[in-house]
Amino acid sequence: MPTLAITLKKQLKAARQQAIEVFQSNHKTEQLLAQLRRTVDEALTQAWEALGMSGNAALVAVGGYGRGELFPHSDVDVLILLDKAPDAGKKEKLESLVQLFWDIGLEIGHSIRTIDECLDESAADITVQTSLLEARLVTGSRALFKQLQERYQAALDPLAFFQAKTLEMRQRHVKYEDTPYSLEPNCKESPGGLRDLQVILWVAKAAGLGHSWSELAEHGMLTSTEARQLRQKERAFKDIRIRLHILTDRREDRLVFDIQTQIAETFGFKTTDTRRASEYLMQRYYWAAKAVTQLNTILLQNIEAHLFPQQAVPRQINERFNEVNGFVDIAHDHVFEETPSAMLEVFLVLSQHAELKDMSARTMRALWHARFKIDNAFRNNPENHRLFMQILQSKRGITHALRRMNATSVLGRYLPNFRQIVGQMQHDLFHVYTVDQHILMVVRNVRRFTMSEHAHEYPFCSQLMANFAQPWVLYVAALFHDIAKGRGGDHSKLGMADARAFCVQHGISPENTDLIVFLVEQHLAMSHVAQKQDMSDPDVITAFAQLVKDERHLTALYLLTVADIRGTSPKVWNAWKGKLLEDLYRMTLRVLGGEEPSADRELKNTQQEAIKTLRLYGLPADAHEQLWKQLDVAYFLRHDASDIAWQTRCFFDKVDTAVPLVRCRLAPIGEGVQVAVYTPDRQDLFARICSYFDEKSFSIFDAKIHTTRNNYALDAFLINAPVFAKNYRDIINLIEHELGALLQSEEPLPAPSKARLSRLSRTFPVNPAVDLRPDERGQYYLLSISANDRAGLLYSISNVLAKYKINLHTAKVMTLGERVEDVFLIDGPGLSQPRNQILLETDLLKTLRI
Repeated sequence: MPTLAITLKKQLKAARQQAIEVFQSNHKTEQLLAQLRRTVDEALTQAWEALGMSGNAALVAVGGYGRGELFPHSDVDVLILLDKAPDAGKKEKLESLVQLFWDIGLEIGHSIRTIDECLDESAADITVQTSLLEARLVTGSRALFKQLQERYQAALDPLAFFQAKTLEMRQRHVKYEDTPYSLEPNCKESPGGLRDLQVILWVAKAAGLGHSWSELAEHGMLTSTEARQLRQKERAFKDIRIRLHILTDRREDRLVFDIQTQIAETFGFKTTDTRRASEYLMQRYYWAAKAVTQLNTILLQNIEAHLFPQQAVPRQINERFNEVNGFVDIAHDHVFEETPSAMLEVFLVLSQHAELKDMSARTMRALWHARFKIDNAFRNNPENHRLFMQILQSKRGITHALRRMNATSVLGRYLPNFRQIVGQMQHDLFHVYTVDQHILMVVRNVRRFTMSEHAHEYPFCSQLMANFAQPWVLYVAALFHDIAKGRGGDHSKLGMADARAFCVQHGISPENTDLIVFLVEQHLAMSHVAQKQDMSDPDVITAFAQLVKDERHLTALYLLTVADIRGTSPKVWNAWKGKLLEDLYRMTLRVLGGEEPSADRELKNTQQEAIKTLRLYGLPADAHEQLWKQLDVAYFLRHDASDIAWQTRCFFDKVDTAVPLVRCRLAPIGEGVQVAVYTPDRQDLFARICSYFDEKSFSIFDAKIHTTRNNYALDAFLINAPVFAKNYRDIINLIEHELGALLQSEEPLPAPSKARLSRLSRTFPVNPAVDLRPDERGQYYLLSISANDRAGLLYSISNVLAKYKINLHTAKVMTLGERVEDVFLIDGPGLSQPRNQILLETDLLKTLRI
């Protein structure tokens, strides 16, 4: 038997390799899948016959193998069908057979059952029922297999099967984030992928409607055009899956970043000056997945109507649309041809009628086929302008309407520039959505600010929106803020022209047009100022106030900025960033209200508020004086009153301590822990603190470094880690004890950890950048750093700063997904020398590239 296994293994390997080589020359997917299936059929048949399996058993292919499709590294699922339960001798023979299947190099998924056991398992498990639906005899007793088929068909309940498979599909979609636009989609399991197509064919076969697209067309479930489109999409997904298996040499169904470019190049896509080869591939993939999702919805509705015939009386909505079973249905088949504007009106109807669940299959099909009528004449029609603006100004359903319009390709055809960014990837390491999905997510976020049921999420934003006239202006700005991505050049500048043209065409007033264009141009400005500039500097606030000009522009930009950051990735937004933006908003609003930005006024207000808080702690009225005498204006301007009060409470009676003091508390806003350090200053202090956070794998969100007049360091950090949520009390005690002990140590600093970059960062590396320049007053230097994020990065940077005896005053640590953008305010005795500046920048770049 070992000799037989070796022979069959060699034959199987050679035949599979030959089939793959033929595919690589002619790219005929069906030919490869059928050839691989035949190759395995032959090997299994020889093994079956070699072991002399009796005539009262059958070897049955199930699952994808039963369907007659075998991908290069797919499992081979088989059922060994018996006429009765096996005795001891039979069991031993069956075990030898299964072992032989494995020995010849197959990834076997097997079951051994009688017909009764098959039916019992099928009734209890929809997966087993589905696999038997596609059962195919490989070898053995044809009569036994026919008996299984007859009894299976008699037991099959098409209605229950349909409900179970659609529920299963819904659960799978949720697992894959309910979108076909994942940046690393699974071409088999993700929404709009191969599995969705298989579900249609399964429920159709169970319902007696055939098992191919052409047979579904014959039964009126879809048109011949739709059948052709589905065949094309199915072939395209199979092609991608085959190439994934061949390229990775394993069963890999995900289009992960690491291999997207290689897969794209096998299709002939090339990297250009503006786009990667992978971006062309993925955009084609998303377009195909979107089409499958749309047609899938139509087909499932049609099959459901076939299985659950309902005699509903249409209720007229208007002369073009009726309501049928909770769906909006066209009054007749030629509505969109006769009245093209109805292609926009149907979305308005859905927004205006809360009782409507969606469009009927007939409406979706008619819309899908009529969408090509959206041409320049359609776009220039004032009636269509009115309808589109009505959708944007609806009281409800705006986000759903825009998403439906995108899914049906109506939005991209009405706004041609939007169509260019449908399915376009963003390789900036913090956007997790394609450009079109990000834009719709931002519209959704702005929209939620208007809804009372979401007011608890961002109360300040909801409060501002409640007093903001014509919120639809923000929806338009959100729709256009990234519409020029991928064209080359500054997308903010290019998007301005698109936004202005839209506003003029749609009759938007000059005042609102100017606001929309301003928001598109400056949608990144507020986050830049809040996250990268020193907001304690009155000049920074004055300059920003001059940019926004008035309260309406400021409020609009603030709301759009919050919605935009939240729409990039669930990981990018945090409460600390929210506080930075809110602080900038409030400070700018005071300046716009006529209050001159004054460091003296800010200092006085902050100190008074801090003293009020200290009184709540029950401290003596003069308790703060000794510590505050050692603090300069910069300290008070860079800290909140609540932070000043907390730090004062911790250290007011220990101003001359010789022992490093570390105190921690839960951050007052959002997540994380605040850490305050008060200790005699030393050259490597910042690096030493960072080494501790690096060792513990704590992320540093913010750092404020201050040196007192008596040469003490009063440093504050905002840190976070997943473990904080459950064990923060123990962790606070641990940090206070361990970090305090470390700061008393004179041991040399440990080498920074050699942390590996994430897979995403390795695939799309950020070219490290270091920028060192004096501030406007020439008192300090601004050091800006951008690079791929990795564990221990800030500690590595601090080591370099310590080497050059750099004094650190503030650090703004910005993590944007897999990218960091940090800004440090520094000085040092050697920085006045250009040579030392070059050496510092060179060493930092070397550190960032490790």
